[in-house]
Amino acid sequence: MSVILEKILEKNSVSAEEAVKLYDLPLSETGKAAQKIRLEKFGKKTYFNINRHINPSNICKDVCKFCAFSAHRKNPNPYTLSIDECVEIAKNAYKKGAKEVHVVSAHNPEVGYEYYMNIVKEIRKELPDIHIKAFTAAEVNFFSELSDKKYEEVLTDMASAGVDSMPGGGAEIFDEKIRAKICKGKVSSDDWFKIHKIWHKMGKKSNVTMLFGHIEERIHRIDHMLRIKKLQDETGGFNAFIPLVYQRKNNYLNVKKFLTGVEILKTIAISRILLQNIPNIKAYWVTTTLNLSLVAQEYGANDIDGTIEKESINSAAGAESSNGLKLNDLVNLIKDSGFIPVERDSLYNEIKIY
Repeated sequence: MSVILEKILEKNSVSAEEAVKLYDLPLSETGKAAQKIRLEKFGKKTYFNINRHINPSNICKDVCKFCAFSAHRKNPNPYTLSIDECVEIAKNAYKKGAKEVHVVSAHNPEVGYEYYMNIVKEIRKELPDIHIKAFTAAEVNFFSELSDKKYEEVLTDMASAGVDSMPGGGAEIFDEKIRAKICKGKVSSDDWFKIHKIWHKMGKKSNVTMLFGHIEERIHRIDHMLRIKKLQDETGGFNAFIPLVYQRKNNYLNVKKFLTGVEILKTIAISRILLQNIPNIKAYWVTTTLNLSLVAQEYGANDIDGTIEKESINSAAGAESSNGLKLNDLVNLIKDSGFIPVERDSLYNEIKIY
């Protein structure tokens, strides 16, 4: 075993410059170490949930260069769902067995602060038992600007409306030089962490993502993970880390060189090794592809996300996820990969082992 890998596994502190050397190791070595951690924590269980994504609007004040979802020159079809439409989507999903709705929107300044809060309030009124995962830190920052409220006030309003947990979006890459190139004007990395820290201090849980495979370098990914590790040591509020693979179509980054499967698996394995204080590593099938997400279960990942039913954000950039997955198909694919499918709730309590 390499010296740096041995040092990290012994849980000594490690710098970004040291940790980036993990990428120089063979995938077999990092994969073996990551899988050992995964098997000790979860055995052969692979988690998923039955969920429904709701994206209320694609009209956005921000112009992130990696985004193909927001209404701009590459997506000339703006829309905004009514609150009743959002509620109806949630009700239909609940009837089909969904335990969670995942509400993430573009930053639409035309609809007002109460529009967003009322979506949650009305879903909660109609579906008191469903878990509502809603609004990224980027949206919280936008809501703060829109309403002239402090983060604490916005987050309190969200919790009062019925938000149970927060998704991990808006993180992208925390390095500010990279953010300036890909999502200038969006929430800063410091404010992203501030928002999640407040949420955790309220006793709430959230996830955390990392968008990789665009213009960032390996050192930026490592720096991203180590910043996450630091807050998790402080609050313990993150349920899952979700490395999101950049989708290449219909955006303005003009990336020429795309990630190999080996590089994706290395990144997932390294995240499992570095982030031992975060319980779950999700290989999000929407961006990683279904096949590679299943392979990633051999490289430290223990979650694959869920059925989703409808997905608009990543599919706009080329992901094959617009219509989600059927439950039986997902269960059978996990079984065929040699793992045990386990339906979970949004906080990773086990509901059913298949």
